[in-house]
Amino acid sequence: MKNFNSAKEEIFVLGIESSCDETACAVVKNGREVLSNVIVSQIDIHKLYGGVVPEIASRNHVEAIDKVASLALEQSGKTLNDIDLIAVTYGAGLVGALLVGVSFAKGLSQATGIPLVGVNHIEGHICANYLNHPELQPPYVCLLTSGGHTAIIRVDGYVDYTVLASTVDDAVGEAFDKVARVLGYSYPGGPNIDKNAAKGKPGYKLPGVVVSNGNFSYSGLKTAVINTVHNVEQRGEQVNKEDMCASFTHAAIDGLISRSGQLLLESGLKKFAVAGGVGANSYLRAEAEKLGKRLGVKVYLPQLVYCTDNAAMIAAQGYYMAKEGGEFSDLTLNACPTLKLRGKKPD
Repeated sequence: MKNFNSAKEEIFVLGIESSCDETACAVVKNGREVLSNVIVSQIDIHKLYGGVVPEIASRNHVEAIDKVASLALEQSGKTLNDIDLIAVTYGAGLVGALLVGVSFAKGLSQATGIPLVGVNHIEGHICANYLNHPELQPPYVCLLTSGGHTAIIRVDGYVDYTVLASTVDDAVGEAFDKVARVLGYSYPGGPNIDKNAAKGKPGYKLPGVVVSNGNFSYSGLKTAVINTVHNVEQRGEQVNKEDMCASFTHAAIDGLISRSGQLLLESGLKKFAVAGGVGANSYLRAEAEKLGKRLGVKVYLPQLVYCTDNAAMIAAQGYYMAKEGGEFSDLTLNACPTLKLRGKKPD
């Protein structure tokens, strides 16, 4: 195994991501500069089934990963001889899909001697902002909104996090997909709700998502949408889908923004970042900007391509894990589908 030289002026990381239905590889320089970012999506395949089918996802990862990695290297203008570190998502996600990326990364590391680091997918989402905002440095507050995770995090350092608030049940992204299915929209549901919410008005009364201890709950909101739709249909009427999209979007996001504002004030920090797939939602992005103006806080929003699953964010987190924390993996690295965000509880 080659030694990782953390003092090297230019460090190139090959990132590998296969946690769900995107096969992705990227080459990133010094954790910030994206040289390539190749993503092969399976959306059109899983759209036929109304959601991701794990076995189909795994098979497609197997077929694609070698080609995607080769293309990422080619587009970056680098070869494996130039790569200083391999970073791969090992959780959270679908176990079969994760195993494809982990196995490929371990084999590549074994064959080349390039050091390996296993990356937490959730932490990767946080790092997406470093790819667009080279000036962003910890500490700051980050609102993480994805299909599997919802939390407000104080980023104390590149590998040091404090979870300030989180969901007690479902994630906001999962709620978007469930509500989309109830309204008859195809997978993925989030973009369809976003598009139709812009045409509607929030006229349906729905519960908020902040619970008494300052965390979040989305199960009640999903149930309220389902009950409202059924009640309207039982009266022989039709649900105004655009108004329901707007109502649900406001209910799902307003609590996240208001709670973020409270925690920003309590932290005294003047930097606020958004991360995760729901970070692409136009209403959330607009409300985050408004929050920043109200509080005099600088807001960081990743480009849309870095909101969804990608390997560039995994490469960025791998870089900081190796450089700042000296964290490396060996060939015992395994997939961990239920991996949680490592993080301290607030003081």
